[in-house]
Amino acid sequence: MTELGLPETILAGLFDLDGVVTKTAVVHAAAWKEMFDAFLREREGEHFRPFSDSDYDEHVDGRPRADGVRTFLASRGVELPEGDPGDPPDTPTVHGLGNRKNDLLLEKIRTDGVEAYDGTLRYLEAVRAHGLRTAIVSSSANCRDVLRAIDAEGLFDVRVDGVVAAERKLPGKPHPDTFLAAAHDLGVQAARAAVFEDALAGMDAGRAGRFGYVVGVDRVGQTDALYAHGADRVVQDLADLGGKA
Repeated sequence: MTELGLPETILAGLFDLDGVVTKTAVVHAAAWKEMFDAFLREREGEHFRPFSDSDYDEHVDGRPRADGVRTFLASRGVELPEGDPGDPPDTPTVHGLGNRKNDLLLEKIRTDGVEAYDGTLRYLEAVRAHGLRTAIVSSSANCRDVLRAIDAEGLFDVRVDGVVAAERKLPGKPHPDTFLAAAHDLGVQAARAAVFEDALAGMDAGRAGRFGYVVGVDRVGQTDALYAHGADRVVQDLADLGGKA
């Protein structure tokens, strides 16, 4: 293992955004809960079963927005029309609910701002100082704006986010396609790239893509689940891996 805590064979790092680089995973979770609880309350009345932390971890976290809506609703036996990506946020469709969640998310970000994990930023600087290439791989369509808000866009050679995935018609996590596209854009084989993720869907993508190393970042006490979904190593902060810029 190198002083970066990675196998010698690794030439590139593929980093998730929310929960790995930025402290926005909790904001995403709050926006999902607010949106789904309002939808379920209107549909089922005051005795509805609220959206829970386990619902977020199992059905939504790391997935593209519309996939998260579909997967959670399926878990509750609810079917909605797909609708259109431009549906207003009050439209009872998959895309309408997704757009409502995004409006809530952007409102929370505008109100509270965006914070980065300092340990991740230091680790990214160390990774780049050691000559490894880097990519940000996120299902978020707001990825570029968030990176600019924390002045971190320059830490990545390649960006594969929700916008790029839609343009290229890449299925999102737990499928490995966005990570594989990032490795391809960096000119690195999957076996020579490391994945850094906090979501179970991201672990599944790392395993499915046969990447050289998969690091789980445990921010919420799910170490065992991250290992079960394919992590080679789990840390609470990327600074725990070592590395000095």
